[in-house]
Parts: sequence; structure tokens; C-alpha cells
Amino acid sequence: MPRNEPTEANEPTEVTDAWGEERSSKRRKAVRYGVPVAVAGVAAATIGLVPAFAGSGSPDLPKISAQDLIAKIATSDVQQLSGTVRVTTDLGLPSLPDGLGGGAGGFGGGQGSAGSGEKDGDGASVSPAKKLMELASGTHTLRVAADGPDKQRVSIVDKAAEYSLVHSGNEVWAYDSGSNTAVHSTAPDAGRHSEREKPRGLPGDLKNATPQDLAKQALKAVGDTTSVTVDGTAKVAGRDAYQLLIKPKQAASTVGSIRVAVDAANGTPLKFTLTPKSGGPAAIDVGYTSVDFAKPAASTFSFTPPKGAEVVDAVKERAKEAKGERAHGKDVTGRKDVKEFRKGLTKDLGGLNVIGEGWTSIATVKGAGSGLPTGKDKAAGGDAGAFLDSIGEKTSGSFGSGRIFSTRLVNALITDNGAVYVGAVDKQALIDAANAAK
Repeated sequence: MPRNEPTEANEPTEVTDAWGEERSSKRRKAVRYGVPVAVAGVAAATIGLVPAFAGSGSPDLPKISAQDLIAKIATSDVQQLSGTVRVTTDLGLPSLPDGLGGGAGGFGGGQGSAGSGEKDGDGASVSPAKKLMELASGTHTLRVAADGPDKQRVSIVDKAAEYSLVHSGNEVWAYDSGSNTAVHSTAPDAGRHSEREKPRGLPGDLKNATPQDLAKQALKAVGDTTSVTVDGTAKVAGRDAYQLLIKPKQAASTVGSIRVAVDAANGTPLKFTLTPKSGGPAAIDVGYTSVDFAKPAASTFSFTPPKGAEVVDAVKERAKEAKGERAHGKDVTGRKDVKEFRKGLTKDLGGLNVIGEGWTSIATVKGAGSGLPTGKDKAAGGDAGAFLDSIGEKTSGSFGSGRIFSTRLVNALITDNGAVYVGAVDKQALIDAANAAK
């Protein structure tokens, strides 16, 4: 691989367009619009991930430019590994009051989660989407393993229970030890990709649960709106690593920086840290605490439901749903709810649109004539309205009035006529977008 002339030590080397002129304008546009929204989605939907413990000292490694380090990541062909990932999320999400689904457990909590020992009776507690919500806050430990594109396993280890998602060939199992429930399904994409195109991360619904997945998304943002430098070295999970520092150039972005620790030997991202511009601890931070690049044992990817476990056949459940027969009244895969939500956005709210570019992209949904309930509402949404009033900041502009809901990374403006503006941008950017759309 050709290298740029080395600088003194591993000094920062800025890259304004890491992929050079070879990138087409179409790809450039997709990059600008896609990544900041993806970062916002990951943050809002859940995965802020934890710091791996870096070892003491900074290893003395050969000099490398930012361009070459990005190329090293892009050409890395690691397909076999096993290890432990620590996940911590600090998005500044509010705790939900009793009666609004959070209970004492706060945001994303509630009953039926892993470790509660409670059965939902239909396997819904085993839904990967539900597990993602549990990663929205606090610290979690994952055990991961992969052997090529068709064998992966990830386990979320709780104090009292463990949730595992196992993919082997076209077989996929999800098991929640807390409810002793297993869901079996088939991988719809098995055999449909070329070797080069096959996914090499974790199974679909738990994508973005490793440093590799998150780094891949962040690197798509490299372009005119982004500064990329090599910022020293580190020890992560006992491995020598270079540190790639990614910073948005657009002032309205709430992202301060993204730091990716890259394995010096094989180019695998070992640690991903996203720090908000407002400072404080990382909002999204995920890293290996231990990692082994040897081939995992074949038994790692085999699964047999424990004796006495409730086993749900997701394929049959989906077939029943297609006929309008929902055996247990809930969707164990979570896919139907997602499809209905997307359909609702498109049909009832006028569809999703993205305005702006780069890190200041804003996702918008046209208003349907009514906004969120307020504390004055005494009907069904009274308590919810009072809660929303307590966490939403009232604002106004030429667009009218509405409320802004904020986390440390993502802000959302919901106008009184039901229009929605959301992005990893500051509050004024949302107000300006709403005024411009008036």
C-alpha cells in the first residue's frame, strides 16, 4: 500500500476528503446526507457504547498518514474474532415517571426485560429491537464472536440473565434466559450476496453494536464537512492501536469529535468514542476489553433451546400475521411494527425528508395538524402531556410555536401543528429549518 511521506512522529495530519477525487458526486451526496442522520439515529435509538479500558502508555508505532490509516481500515479483511465489548451510553435521556412505561427503571426500562424473569407469553421479550432499547443508557457487557459472513454470535450479559443472538448459515436464534424464551427464524439474505458483499458484522437488528460497525458509519462522513487526523497511539484490549480523530467542521453540529482506535496490525477498529460538543463524558463509547483474532470454536455458533424453554417459530408467526392472524397478539420479530411506523410516516404525515448536508442534516416530517398533548389535556394524554411539558422547552419563531426536546447529542423540535425536525444539531438550527420551511 503506498504511503504518504511520514511527518515528525505521529503528528495530526488533516484530511478534508479522505477518499480523493475518485468518489462520484452521487456517492458524495449520499455520504453527506446519510451519516449525520445515521449517527443521530444510533444515538436516539440507543447505542451509545462504552469505553474499552486502554492500557497504560502509548506504543511507539511507525508513522502513518490519516489517508493511509483510513485505507488500512477499508482494506482490513478480518473475518474471525471473539472478545468482550463494554457498552456505556450517556445521552442525557430523561427518566420516565411511573405509569408512562419506564417505572423505576427509567428510560427504556419497564417489565419483561432480560433479568426480570417475567414472560411476555409470546416471545416479544426476545425481540432484538427491545434489547437495543435496553442499551440506551447505562453500562452493559457484550460477548461477541464471528467466523466469516455466515457465523456470528452476540450475547448481552446482565447481572441476573443473558440474552443471545446466534446466526449460523440461514439459521438465527434469539434466546432470553430471563424469560427462558427462544425465537427461531431464518436469515432472509442467506446466499443472496457475493463473497465481497456479504455482511461481516453482527446479525441485522444488532448492527452498530461493535466498534467496527460504528467506525464504518462514521467514516462515511469523511468529506468537505469533516476534518480527519491521526492523533497519537494507544493500547486497547492489549493491542497496539493508532487513534483516528474525526471532527465536524460545521458549527451547528452537536458532535464534538469521534475517536476511533485502529488495530495497528490488522486495521480492525477496537474502540469508538463519540464526545458531544458540550463536553463531559462520551455520549457514545464502545470498545473491546479483550479480543482474540483466532478462529472461534464451531460450538460457539450452535444453539439448542434449554429444557423447558418456550420456543417460538418466527417464520410461522410472520405467516399468521400475513393472514391477519396474530396468535399471541404481538409481533415477536418487531418487523411489523417498524413497517407500520414507516408506512404511517409516509402516508399520514407526508413522509420523511432530509434537509441540509453533512453533520448538520436534519430529518423532517410534515405536520398533520396537531402537535403533542400538553398538561392542560385532561383526556387520554393528560399525564403524558404534563410529562412532556416538564422536559420540553417551549420555543417560537415565524413557523409558529412548539417544543424542543434535547439530549446531549440529538435535538428535536415538534411544532404545534405536528411538524417534526430532528438531528444532531443545536436548537437554533432546528428553529431556522422550521422558519425556512414555513
